[in-house]
Amino acid sequence: MDLQLVWFLLIAVLWTGYLVLEGFDFGVGMLMPFVTRSDAERRLVINTIAPVWDGNEVWLIVAGGATFAAFPEWYATLFSGFYMPLLAILFALIIRGVAFEYRGKLDEQRWRTRWDVAIFVGSVLPALLWGVAFSNIVRGVPIDADFTSTGSVLDLLGPYALLGGVTTLMLFLLHGALFLGLRTLGDVRERAHRTAVRLSVPTLLVAGTWAVWTQLAHGKGWTWGVVAVAAAGLLAVVVLAPRRREGLAFAGTCLVVVAAVVLIFGSLFPAVMPSSTDPAGTLTIANASSTQYTLTVMTWVAGFLTPLVLLYQGWTLWVFRRRLSVDHIPAGIGLEVVPRQRGGGGSSPATVVREADTDTSSSAPGQA
Repeated sequence: MDLQLVWFLLIAVLWTGYLVLEGFDFGVGMLMPFVTRSDAERRLVINTIAPVWDGNEVWLIVAGGATFAAFPEWYATLFSGFYMPLLAILFALIIRGVAFEYRGKLDEQRWRTRWDVAIFVGSVLPALLWGVAFSNIVRGVPIDADFTSTGSVLDLLGPYALLGGVTTLMLFLLHGALFLGLRTLGDVRERAHRTAVRLSVPTLLVAGTWAVWTQLAHGKGWTWGVVAVAAAGLLAVVVLAPRRREGLAFAGTCLVVVAAVVLIFGSLFPAVMPSSTDPAGTLTIANASSTQYTLTVMTWVAGFLTPLVLLYQGWTLWVFRRRLSVDHIPAGIGLEVVPRQRGGGGSSPATVVREADTDTSSSAPGQA
């Protein structure tokens, strides 16, 4: 098999892994304000993804690195044309990661609330913008014969692209609700269950509209089968979610995400970034790839490291598979904030002076 095709497929697999795994992370972050009523419940929700969220983001790093090494022209044109959306995604991911680690450093409600907002925003923006970005890649963007993007940010905000953003947003919300149903007990699980049931039909309609639009405008004959698989997955969720079959319903949303990635990459091939203005500017796996020697070396490295990554990821998900409840969440370890008296009888703003009892839970961000 041609190594250019191998790396096109491998990059598709990396994006699949990222969107399936990080998708429920985004969903959990977006749902946290709506399925919780207390700080203990919010910490419970964070603990469901605490052991895996940073590992899930590794798939994004590897996908970006693989694109840079295997298809440098694609990487360069993509980042020049999508600079602002990708910068917004990067900023959101950074803020979200910091929020997981910082929200519990102080035992103060306002402090935690600010970081909870950061988790929410840091989950909403990527969930929306990834759909916008991939829809634009499939639709094509203005690229000249020198493979330079000539469009503006406004060119990325067409109806099809925005529908793609709403699709990924709703799909990740549903994905996250089902994940919470699998990982929690008590009131949080009940709220997550009700949320999943309410989201299932609207997600089916929105995602179905985007998939059919993609197929009619950009798909190939065989990708109709992919659309059918995605529809079957969403219909299964609509049927299974009200019956509390969270495991099978979650498998259904995983299947839908996989089908969406196959539809995107299948519609693109052999292009990797079509030009909407000049056919000579369309990037393909042939004119965007690295040298054969580079691809050969990368293939040997990937063949050795990829199984290790998969084994580690699978082991992590297996070890932290059990359900959690508020009873499993120990007392917080945030530093207590008390006023410090000044010499003149006044007081300065709150100052950290004492550390609370040690938390013994195993999920670092959730200890917050």
